[in-house]
Amino acid sequence: GRTTVHPDPVSGVHKNGLAVLPAVLESHAPVDLVVLMLGTNDLKHRFQAPPVEIAESAAQLVLAIRHSEAGPEERAPEVLLVCPPPVLEAGCLEEIFEGGAAKSHRLAGYYAAMAERLGVRFLDAGRVIVSSPLDGVHFDAAQHARLGSAVAQAIRD
Repeated sequence: GRTTVHPDPVSGVHKNGLAVLPAVLESHAPVDLVVLMLGTNDLKHRFQAPPVEIAESAAQLVLAIRHSEAGPEERAPEVLLVCPPPVLEAGCLEEIFEGGAAKSHRLAGYYAAMAERLGVRFLDAGRVIVSSPLDGVHFDAAQHARLGSAVAQAIRD
């Protein structure tokens, strides 16, 4: 999966969100609003990233969006920052995310503070959905529907 700012030595350097973000923004411009939900894969044991560092990595993405000209009239798009829900150390990805569950429960506070500091909208997905016990990271169809509704509501608000 995609990380915020880390090249992944296992999944590939192309999984670094910050590295690919400019091309994604440019190829989809003009973009009114970017819904950003990254940080789950930063919880992988191999990155050893504390929650505050994951939030600051997400902040780098927010700043890259806000400094882009990918919005209408070459302005920056708005941002809705979504904190991923807590992971479970379960199923087939349990070892990969070893130690991630405890850290993931602390992400929302750091994401919320960062969103406020940067003046962007915020949604805590952990208040809306739960990760699947099958792998501890992904969501089932019902959770996707709930998250989609919550994101739509956050955009309308």
